[in-house]
Amino acid sequence: MHDTVTQTGIAHFLGQADGVAHAVLAVLLIMSVASWYFIGLRLAQGWRRRRRSREFLERFQITPATATEELSEPFGRLAGAAFAVGATTAGNSDKAAVAPAELLTRALRRALTEETARLESGLTLLASVASAAPFVGLFGTVWGIYHALGAISTEGQASLDQVAGPVGEALIMTAFGLSVAIPAVLAYNAFQRGNRLLLVQLEGFAHELFARHVGGVCADAVGHGVRRGF
Repeated sequence: MHDTVTQTGIAHFLGQADGVAHAVLAVLLIMSVASWYFIGLRLAQGWRRRRRSREFLERFQITPATATEELSEPFGRLAGAAFAVGATTAGNSDKAAVAPAELLTRALRRALTEETARLESGLTLLASVASAAPFVGLFGTVWGIYHALGAISTEGQASLDQVAGPVGEALIMTAFGLSVAIPAVLAYNAFQRGNRLLLVQLEGFAHELFARHVGGVCADAVGHGVRRGF
């Protein structure tokens, strides 16, 4: 019994696998390392972003002008874009120039677009791993079963013992593919949800910035455009 388990284990499979199987395993390993590295990186970045955003918003409610001196997180960059427009329009006396409300709307829309692109950066990697890893593993399974059937046809007979080992070893490839894909899928969905929540908060903050700089009825009208995504 122990010999049977040993001969059908992962170590035995790796020892008996050919070059194609090793290449498939190498691809899955690269995918796994890349996705876990990105997951760890995004978790660390998210933790730092939440801490810095909380500190910035606390300072902004007290002293808005000085809070924008450190623009290392989304809310700070959004506020910096608004204050930059305010400084530009304050020194512009040209009556034919674009209205300050329009300039501010453009600046906030551009800042939100840049933050969206920054948040989505790298998520394509997780999506690619999540969609491709199962098929890579399936290819390894098909390749292993092909060789198992070839060996059985060469011997001219097939028993349960002869089939169970090779087929079980081939199915290991599918398990490897799923073990790479499932964490990538879960992480991708979690990061996407976090991004959506943050963008909703940023749009609300953009409305607040517009109201601070413009005020009045115009703030309500254009601020409604901010909530719709600028």
